[in-house]
Amino acid sequence: MEFNEKQIHIFEVTERMFAENSYDGTSIRAIAKEAGINIAMISYYFGSKEKLLEQLLNYKTANFTIELESALSSSDDYLKKVDNIITLLVRRIHKNRRVYKIIHFEYSNGNRQIDFESYLKTKKENYSIIERFIKNGQLAGVFSKDVNIPLIVPTVLGTYFNFYYNKRSYEATYQLDPNVSLDDFVHTTLTDHIKRAIKALLTYEMPIGN
Repeated sequence: MEFNEKQIHIFEVTERMFAENSYDGTSIRAIAKEAGINIAMISYYFGSKEKLLEQLLNYKTANFTIELESALSSSDDYLKKVDNIITLLVRRIHKNRRVYKIIHFEYSNGNRQIDFESYLKTKKENYSIIERFIKNGQLAGVFSKDVNIPLIVPTVLGTYFNFYYNKRSYEATYQLDPNVSLDDFVHTTLTDHIKRAIKALLTYEMPIGN
């Protein structure tokens, strides 16, 4: 689905306000005021706050499948493909970190009337692509047969969010250079660390009997 500039502006404002103030703590009126538009425009484009969130998720997940397939087709080397996937994942997670925060809270709320079907469908399609890639790597003898494939992406997510939500602690403990921006650190040092960790998980062979 294509979105116009006004809709994208509403998405940007909504994403920030939902992440900072929570879904319940943000009204359509507040979004309209912050976006500099009238409430009727939000109603015209989306119909309700629930539909606004649903379309925000669709907007944020758009094109990921295409980017993932592109990352996999850019090299014939399996380990290079892993590097490409991790680079893509971390970049998108970092860029959309506020949306992940919203999803984690709202999806776990069983009382919501929000339709996550489209989001979950896209998520399953992307998982299938990664699963197929890893299984092909196993058949090629590059990856271990003991890989817990469903936990690969959560390992990336968990590492990123543990760092991000504890970044002040990491800044102090590891004496991170204050002159190096958070974006730079995430896209270099953290991404390289995750690449090494995931490649170790994919290639490590468990000893016989364990």
